[in-house]
Amino acid sequence: MKHFSKRQLGRFKRHVRIRKTLSGTGARPRLSVFKSAKHLYAQLIDDVAGMTLASCSTLDKGLKGKTKATVEGAKQVGLTLAERARAKGIEKVVFDRSGFRYHGQLKALAEAAREGGLQF
Repeated sequence: MKHFSKRQLGRFKRHVRIRKTLSGTGARPRLSVFKSAKHLYAQLIDDVAGMTLASCSTLDKGLKGKTKATVEGAKQVGLTLAERARAKGIEKVVFDRSGFRYHGQLKALAEAAREGGLQF
């Protein structure tokens, strides 16, 4: 692991440890979340087929310029992703926090996705 800060290395280790037990299927895909300093990204992944089924981020057409990596932006991303998932017939997911702490933006995104109709 070259050129990682202690913080990045800790998150990476947690991510690997979490991913040992989590896996998404076509019936119940994995809701993977990544947050950078400026933006949030969320996608539904079928690990068996190796495909992304739906995705949303603060850089999407409808959200770009309006939202950033804030709690409000996370709510918008969560609701939009839930809409896209429901349009494809996906209701149940497995939540993958990618080593990030479950608070603030991640918590807001997860709660908004639940409000939008996703179950996890």
